[in-house]
Amino acid sequence: MITKDQKKQIVQDLTEKAKAAKSVIFVDYKGISVKDVTDLKKQLRQAGVDYVVARKTLVDLALKNAGVDGTIRTLEGQVAVSFSNEDEVASAKIFDKFAKTNENLKMLAGILDGQMMDESQVKALAKIPSKEELLAKLVGSLKSPISGFANVLGGNLRGLVQVLNAIKEQKA
Repeated sequence: MITKDQKKQIVQDLTEKAKAAKSVIFVDYKGISVKDVTDLKKQLRQAGVDYVVARKTLVDLALKNAGVDGTIRTLEGQVAVSFSNEDEVASAKIFDKFAKTNENLKMLAGILDGQMMDESQVKALAKIPSKEELLAKLVGSLKSPISGFANVLGGNLRGLVQVLNAIKEQKA
């Protein structure tokens, strides 16, 4: 049995994590083996995501203290919470990938920018490319015209060299 002081400490810890998180995802983990949960936690840790199992009432109190409108008490099943501090879509992507191989994991809801999201919005969030992927696409888009311009200039120089070689061949 958890004492009242322990509950206060849990709520305080969850409140701090909720305030610091860029996104929060709630999942139902009922029926997942310990081995699979351990693998999932490892993947989440590598992505900078905190994974916490706590009572819904304590999570609700923490969310209220963090200034989030909404409740998770109505969510079905055993609820685990993930707090993504670095990348908004990291935890959603990991859960989505994990759910494809383990049908027992269900994404229930989430929070992004202080607003509650339902299951369909969380799944849509998982489809968004990560920040690194978007930055790589941006760099590629910016680099493409410059590379094309360099190739055009190089083509003109190659043409000039070929003409000069042809003239040299004629005179020789």
